[in-house]
Amino acid sequence: MTRKFDVIAIGTGSAASAVASRCREAGWQVAIVDSRPFGGTCALRGCDPKKVLVGAAEAIDWTRRMEGKGIQAEKLQIDWPELMRFKRSFTEPVPKRREDGFAKVGVAAFHGQARFAGQTAVQVGEETLEGRYVVIASGEVPADLKIPGAEHATTSDQFLELNELPRRILFIGGGYIAFEFAHVAARAGSQVTVLHRGPRPLGLFDPDLVDQLVEQTRGLGIDVQLGTEAVEIEKSSAQLITRALASGKTSNFQTEMVVHAAGRVPEINHLNLDAAGIEWEERGVRVNEFLQSVSIPAVYAAGDAAASGGPPLAPVASYEGLIVAANLLKGNHQSPNYLGIPSVVFTIPQLSAVGLSEREAREQNLKFTVKKETTSTWYSSRRVAETHSGYKVLVEADTDRILGAHILGSEAGEVINLFALAIRSGIRATDLRHMLFAYPTSGSNLTRML
Repeated sequence: MTRKFDVIAIGTGSAASAVASRCREAGWQVAIVDSRPFGGTCALRGCDPKKVLVGAAEAIDWTRRMEGKGIQAEKLQIDWPELMRFKRSFTEPVPKRREDGFAKVGVAAFHGQARFAGQTAVQVGEETLEGRYVVIASGEVPADLKIPGAEHATTSDQFLELNELPRRILFIGGGYIAFEFAHVAARAGSQVTVLHRGPRPLGLFDPDLVDQLVEQTRGLGIDVQLGTEAVEIEKSSAQLITRALASGKTSNFQTEMVVHAAGRVPEINHLNLDAAGIEWEERGVRVNEFLQSVSIPAVYAAGDAAASGGPPLAPVASYEGLIVAANLLKGNHQSPNYLGIPSVVFTIPQLSAVGLSEREAREQNLKFTVKKETTSTWYSSRRVAETHSGYKVLVEADTDRILGAHILGSEAGEVINLFALAIRSGIRATDLRHMLFAYPTSGSNLTRML
């Protein structure tokens, strides 16, 4: 059976949902396809459920830091099964709510694996969908570890569904997922090891602040092994043995669980892109400045599935989805602007960044000043007994533009939004220095950072 549509969106996450809703509002006939429960990574397997777990870990950490300063915390602990039930109160309603929303506005929803059967024809089970346009917004999946025994590793998706937390957990990788989940698991009582093959983890963030965070992470009892590459996972009856190579020597790590936290890749391998003539690369579908396929003009891509140059973040996916919808409805006229997009690692404390790093600013031959400081003695850190905090801000010498901001601290994820607003809107450092912020708040620290 063949059905015709104006646009077919592959995926039901932030980007695909934005495309579907805008095009349907304009009166277009829209189809949306997903082989997984509707909702996408952020709502079901990423940002939202992760932050629920982080919230519990933050409550534990805050209380323990304040022990002996007016708080008694002898019996404080995370009840993991109860926490997971709370987490599922957010995730479980999403697929039905999303599907009901599509039905209400007249978007045709299809469950199943999408495969291109032509340049704008998509096969889903026994049905063929033909569109004037197709938008690929299928998100990401864990990358292939490419080591023997990789099938024994638990994915980040599976970690977020654990009914019980193992006593010993090893994370392979040194990015967002490894550090965020490690901080949660450690505060829930697990013995945690992190293996990262490079000399410094969290490569997208300021190295000085990362060093502080690694020190704090190790202070929690988390065994952070840098320059250590996992080369094999072996399963025995009672445990997993991870073999790792460091400085030419092999070490064995025995745990009940190994979590794959070594990166994610666009979920496009199953789409049969080559048969349709759609060019793609490791970062996703190759697109031009309008997020249009460079090889098939009737195909667009957005979010994590697009090699667009934007960071793989949910707000960016929504933003790109809206741009694609605008270009579909009125012709190519909008291009994404990735200036001043903040990013946060939800460890405890949080690590955040926006704009250029010192290295990037130097590579661009910019003239700038750097203001940086360790802020553990500041009131905002002392009042919550936070021992690891700091910042680094880059300001262009001639223009007073804020080039980049990097923050480690308990509310770094909120404060970085102020710097993002300044960078994206062109607010100068002098203007921010003259702002009167509510006090005492973490936001009021901004004037001291400039």
